Amino acid sequence: MNCIIVDDEPLAREEMQALIKDVSNIDILGKFSNAPGAMSFLKEHKVDLIFLDIEMPKVTGLEFAQQLPEETLTIFTTAYPQYALKSYELDAIDYLLKPVEKKRLEKAINKAQVYRKLLSDATAKSTIEANTPEFLLIKSDRRFHKISFSNIVYIEGLKDYVVIYAGNQKLITAMNLKTIHQKLPQQFFLRVSKSYVVNVNHISSFDHHNIYVGDSEIPLGDVYKKDFFMTYSGGTLNPED
Repeated sequence: MNCIIVDDEPLAREEMQALIKDVSNIDILGKFSNAPGAMSFLKEHKVDLIFLDIEMPKVTGLEFAQQLPEETLTIFTTAYPQYALKSYELDAIDYLLKPVEKKRLEKAINKAQVYRKLLSDATAKSTIEANTPEFLLIKSDRRFHKISFSNIVYIEGLKDYVVIYAGNQKLITAMNLKTIHQKLPQQFFLRVSKSYVVNVNHISSFDHHNIYVGDSEIPLGDVYKKDFFMTYSGGTLNPED
């Protein structure tokens, strides 16, 4: 996997480069101080992953992310936590707050590498063949996989695909999140953001901003917050409390 770093602060670029080299073997193709310079580079080179600052002159990181090729993954790096939900709406792999912690960066890179492999594997060609009241039937690599609804922990939308997390399995299929959500039992599976559907039976805890499912932290979108609180708590909790 290769990457580029886009940040208007020279020191931030150098620190990110050093951290990336310290925790991974990713090939760093270049560092850029602004989005236009990075976009010019992308026209001539295939880039797997971009570490992208948000607050930049000329073109912000959020604006730049909307112009990226479908196959390019993004990890936002910023000092501003208020952009987190917006970043997930842009299918970002992760959102790292500055100063970036080494362990947190390593986790984000591992996630990006898993997604890159999923998107390049034959599993990316999998399709949902049928659904019953109890399971989905997914065809992948000439085999049919039975995925019980009770085993599905959550589903993440990733560009033109969804990733189904079921126990130790990660299955990816070409389908948008809205379509697969319609195939699931609505009383158990809640849409909690633009990019996530969660099985309520696997929720460990939650607050006004995130839902925790095992070791996974899932952002709770403002648009979905009221319905989540009302549905999950049976109307006993108010998202404004």
